[in-house]
Amino acid sequence: MDKIRLGVLGAGNIAALNVKGYLLDPRCEVAAVCDTDEVVGRQAAQDWGAPSFYRDLDDMLGDSSLDAIEVLTPTHLHHDHVIAALEAGKHVSVQKPAANTIEDARAMGAAAERNGRTLRISECFVHYPPLELAKKLVADGAIGKPTSLRIRTLVGQTDSSFQANLRPEGYGWRLDSRSPGGHLFDDMVHKYAMALWLLDLDITSVQAVVRRRDLFMEPCAVLFEYEDPMVLGTMEVQYAPKLYMRSSYYGADEFFEITGDEGLIWVTRATGEMLDLAPVMLFTGNDQGCRTTEFRDLDADWGAGFVRSSQHFIDALTHGTPADMSPESAAKVLQLCFAVYQASEIGAPVDPRTMTGSVTPTGWADW
Repeated sequence: MDKIRLGVLGAGNIAALNVKGYLLDPRCEVAAVCDTDEVVGRQAAQDWGAPSFYRDLDDMLGDSSLDAIEVLTPTHLHHDHVIAALEAGKHVSVQKPAANTIEDARAMGAAAERNGRTLRISECFVHYPPLELAKKLVADGAIGKPTSLRIRTLVGQTDSSFQANLRPEGYGWRLDSRSPGGHLFDDMVHKYAMALWLLDLDITSVQAVVRRRDLFMEPCAVLFEYEDPMVLGTMEVQYAPKLYMRSSYYGADEFFEITGDEGLIWVTRATGEMLDLAPVMLFTGNDQGCRTTEFRDLDADWGAGFVRSSQHFIDALTHGTPADMSPESAAKVLQLCFAVYQASEIGAPVDPRTMTGSVTPTGWADW
């Protein structure tokens, strides 16, 4: 394909971040927008220069000039929307989480194979430059053999214009039975993806303690055992509702620490800019001395991951190469997510590879 004609399904809160990369890529034309809210959808079409607007998905899928669809609808609709687009002969990129159940995610992958089309689950953290660099440093042996991965998420407040302009009505489906869980499902899939992707190792056991605050937030402490028995991982989520932090996006930030037998890597930011540190830092040492290497000359804006993710999809379609992340990788992310809920519920280790269906924590959406 020389130029990809793209239809965008869903013009809600996160749409502009996902579409920006397509608008910047001369190999792509945002040709159509579909949204059940005509005011929102038509405004998005105008903003993105899309000549066509549809209120009905079937009408957009009937547009034979469209090569691909970017699915940005609520998670519980992904399965039906993605399969409909694939059956209509379109390539598909879909926002995370892939679906509400592991089986739905795999059914979407099967539909892509059946129809000979590309399906990728959009994961901006896979394309975030500081995390890309951290993965490369590990692969290049900069810290020797990896022995541990620590992921920490802190959620607080911010006065960013991005957060102030989010439409509250875009969050209702995240807070009721249309979602199997709260923050650990909707947002932490990014971090579950990193737990698998950064070290290229499967996780064989999960232990977890999960709590609940303010309806949606789920502070937790999690222990991962990897297929390499010498590698351990930890994941923490903490909630500080009165803490304001620097951020151009949401009131949150993430920190990653990868330890090896010869060194240590820090990724000091993601969604926000809380710390006054280089985005990536490498610590090494031997009997001849210690060294700290700071990597400051890289794009550490969280939005860069969205732009690069969209352009990666265009790369895949243009060159006929695989696109990250695959449906099976996304299914593994869901298995890890539901294993965390399950391990906390039963107070015992859970092998995420055995997970099927979905797990909803006790008391979710009961108010």
